[in-house]
Amino acid sequence: MAGINIGGIASGLPPNLVDQLVDAERIPIKNLEKQKGKQENRLKLVQELETKLNGITKSIGDLASTKGFSDIKLMSGDPNVVAGTVDPNASANGSWNVEVMELAQKAAAVTNGLPDKDQTRIGVGYFRFDTPSGRKDIYINAENNTLAGAANAINSAGIGVKASVLNDRSDPDAPYKLMITGDDVGGDNTIQYPTLYFLDGDEDLYFDTEKEAKNGRVKIDGFEFEIGDNTVTDMIPGVTLELRQASPGRTVNINVKEDKEVVVGKVKTFVEGMNEALKFIQQQNALTKDTDTSSTLGGDSLLRSIENRLRALVQNPQYGVSTAITRLNQIGITFNRGGTLDYDEKRFNDALARNPAAIQKFLAGDGFSTGFIPTLKREVGGMLNQAMGPVSIRKRALQDRISQMNDQIANKEKQLVRKEEQLRNKFAKLEETMSRLKGQGSAMAGFGAPQG
Repeated sequence: MAGINIGGIASGLPPNLVDQLVDAERIPIKNLEKQKGKQENRLKLVQELETKLNGITKSIGDLASTKGFSDIKLMSGDPNVVAGTVDPNASANGSWNVEVMELAQKAAAVTNGLPDKDQTRIGVGYFRFDTPSGRKDIYINAENNTLAGAANAINSAGIGVKASVLNDRSDPDAPYKLMITGDDVGGDNTIQYPTLYFLDGDEDLYFDTEKEAKNGRVKIDGFEFEIGDNTVTDMIPGVTLELRQASPGRTVNINVKEDKEVVVGKVKTFVEGMNEALKFIQQQNALTKDTDTSSTLGGDSLLRSIENRLRALVQNPQYGVSTAITRLNQIGITFNRGGTLDYDEKRFNDALARNPAAIQKFLAGDGFSTGFIPTLKREVGGMLNQAMGPVSIRKRALQDRISQMNDQIANKEKQLVRKEEQLRNKFAKLEETMSRLKGQGSAMAGFGAPQG
């Protein structure tokens, strides 16, 4: 009987047959993953569009309020004498003349000098202060009875005074002095500096110079006022004055007005933000025969809708603003042939100089339903509305589609794992059967061979 010739493995099938079959079964999964990648690319583009739309309102949103431009600045004729800050929500435009006749002062006292700050002992005893909240004693013992130790003890007590050790080089033999000052200026913060009670010191310590706390004096437009602090908040509406130096007989002009440079800059930033969104839309719509449509939103109805709404926002008039300025092109903002905005800064500045109130009314309106900024916020807010905005709807649709594909891929992967296991079991059984047949064939061949 002729022998049975089976090469390689028992079945003679390719050893990687199961892998080849599994790879063939994985083709639908790869197709799904490729489709999911396209959807993920589109989702990223929609998210990028969302970011650019948010950028439109970022800078211009707080540009104006119903009371005027919210960017207000204070200009001082001499900041070394008088400076200040403005609360835009409480201030009123105007000009004031300020004369700082005398600054409010802290209570202060300086001791006699000692040769060092941390060696010479001042003795054991206490400092007694009469403060607005009552008598306070600071005790000095053998552990802290130097100038530096006394200063640390006073500062740690929290009684409304501060201490420091000064180096007065006018007396080289005894340059170190203890200076004590009240925390606050003004006559309401008077402190009676103590008679010192110390025993067994290396040298006597006493207060050599004292200065009482006192109120300052300032004139606003020729009217004199007494002040208890060098930071004044109740003289000019919405303005905090910082009195830095007494200059009796000299007036410093304080001017509060809109900060037009900031206003101009924010309008420019708005135009740049709008152009970012418009350029993005144009880039997505720039399709050619070679364009990879999986990496663009070109032709998408979402883009057409957003672009039309942005163009209408720029071109349409603002109704109900009670001013001659009703369109952006009247203040130098116009569409160019490329489909983006041009900003004529000179024209805007001229309009702002002629009639700032008209521009404020056009931009702010009533702060709610009329005016360019409320309209801008409303339109962009509508585009991005989480429930019904077209951008949010498209995002959710893409996210849902990606989620569905993830589920499909996961299910197919599970099915493929089971199928691979079944194929390998069948292949193993086939190998086992073929191996047994081969063994039987070999036995039969040996049985029929001639005997020696």
